[in-house]
Amino acid sequence: MEVERVQALAYGGELKELPTQFIRPEHERPENSKPIEGVTVPVISLSSQRDHDVVVNEIHEACKQWGFFLITDHGIPSTLIQRLQEVGQEFFKLPQEEKEAYANDPSTGKFEGYGTKMTKNVEQKVEWLDYFFHFMSPKSKVNYDFWPKNPPTYREVTEEYNREILRVTNELLELLSEGLGLEGKTLKSHLGNEEIEVEMKINMYPPCPQPELALGVEPHTDMSALTILVPNDVPGLQVWKDGRWVAVNYLQDALFVNLGDQIEVLSNGKYKSVLHRSVVNKERTRMSWAVFCAPPA
Repeated sequence: MEVERVQALAYGGELKELPTQFIRPEHERPENSKPIEGVTVPVISLSSQRDHDVVVNEIHEACKQWGFFLITDHGIPSTLIQRLQEVGQEFFKLPQEEKEAYANDPSTGKFEGYGTKMTKNVEQKVEWLDYFFHFMSPKSKVNYDFWPKNPPTYREVTEEYNREILRVTNELLELLSEGLGLEGKTLKSHLGNEEIEVEMKINMYPPCPQPELALGVEPHTDMSALTILVPNDVPGLQVWKDGRWVAVNYLQDALFVNLGDQIEVLSNGKYKSVLHRSVVNKERTRMSWAVFCAPPA
């Protein structure tokens, strides 16, 4: 089935008005639900120079109050983050027919590959988003046929990033466990230890002619345990806090950490699965690289 890609729509000509399938109901529109001004999300340094108990407590409070925080000093080289972003950007610059060779089809259970969220019925609105999705680990789940062949360095860069993300995930799960008063390995053991599933989703939000009427991603919580995301410098992520949206500011080389439903369940509700959404920009393309960590299916 042929799918209308948002990127092709955005760059296909002089699009002055948003097609009706992208226009959200009034109560969902960003223009009618502006984020709180002056409220900032927690930013936590993982520097080894910091007192360990202080870091555990900061993360514990962020998980209880927000279900979301940014981490700095995480040890992933900024050069690797830059290379990851470059190969993702290069994929989306490929000719449309080359990208379509990787098209997924969720209706048949083929979730990996190049996609655009389709409507399930005529009333459901479409998100202003194209994406690329695939497993990164464990090895038993990885099918390189779904990974882009172009750019040629995509696999090398993504596998290196996967190794770094697994290290950061282990560190975060230990800190979360300690914050709950548990032994450091507890949460990881409940999430499958070395069989924990790691999935990459590259989100691409092209310039939108009427961003005040659209959403890049509608409000949701993640089904994963953790989501670790790195964006480009175009803001758009918003998290729900105390009955209002809070805009998350870009911080170079910081990783955005969302707690998902699995952690809320494993913590007996002490830690929150954060409700979040993404808004779009009229002039600039927003991209984000989201890594979902979840127990084996």
